[in-house]
Amino acid sequence: MLDAACPDRLPPTPGIGYKSVHFDDLMATPGAVTWIEVHAENYMGDGGRPIAQLRALADRFPVSVHGVGLSIGGDHPLDRDHLARLKRLCGWLDPASFSEHLAWSTHDMGYFNDLLPMPYTPETLTRVAAHIDQVQDTLGRRMLLENPSTYLDFAEAQMEETDFLAELARRTGCGLLLDVNNVFVSATNQGREARAYIDAYPLDAVGEIHLGGHDAQTDEHGHPLLIDSHAAPVVDPVWDLYAYTVARAGARPTLIEWDADVPDFATLEQEAARAATILSPQGVPA
Repeated sequence: MLDAACPDRLPPTPGIGYKSVHFDDLMATPGAVTWIEVHAENYMGDGGRPIAQLRALADRFPVSVHGVGLSIGGDHPLDRDHLARLKRLCGWLDPASFSEHLAWSTHDMGYFNDLLPMPYTPETLTRVAAHIDQVQDTLGRRMLLENPSTYLDFAEAQMEETDFLAELARRTGCGLLLDVNNVFVSATNQGREARAYIDAYPLDAVGEIHLGGHDAQTDEHGHPLLIDSHAAPVVDPVWDLYAYTVARAGARPTLIEWDADVPDFATLEQEAARAATILSPQGVPA
């Protein structure tokens, strides 16, 4: 277990997921954007323009590193080579924060290009806690763990997701990354109340919040089915849930995620500015 006193260093203000097409805009006129987040797996190589641009950005902005490939929830040992590459990246970049997903994406020798959920059981809890300890011990820093977007319940689940995350934070000293869009997606898909999830969430452990877009569909029975896509603006109900979360938890570093059909920088900056309004004391409803 890592000492929980190891702090994250992101400001409680808006950031965006960095895309190279926005490099010039960020360097010239960042507007409401005060920090950036990058996917770890895109920066594990040596040299080249991506690394040079990231070094330049790191001189101006706090950087959060967000992993998508550790398979924290997998039932096999973590990939030591991948973990070594991650340690090297965090070593030279010294990011303000590092996070990963409560999900799995590998099985045997296969890798699935998706972040898959798991049943919340005591056995799963023990395995995930051991993986988090391994990551934190290897990196020498606290990690944040992100709640997933889900589309169904597991019959064998024995714990609520909020209790599972709270216990992981208690056992390992890790922090949590609260993805508000994921909360809304999961609650809608499973017919639950999103605000009740926030009420039950261990908000004291939150080191970062994510906001993103989703696709709205219907299933074969005509029920709403939301797909976490990161390819659209944040919708008003998610903004409302975010404002409710900030009112309860206080201002936290907040990321605008937009990973597909990436818009121009002005559109992202407008989303960041809307988050900034909610984060300001006068923007949070009582």
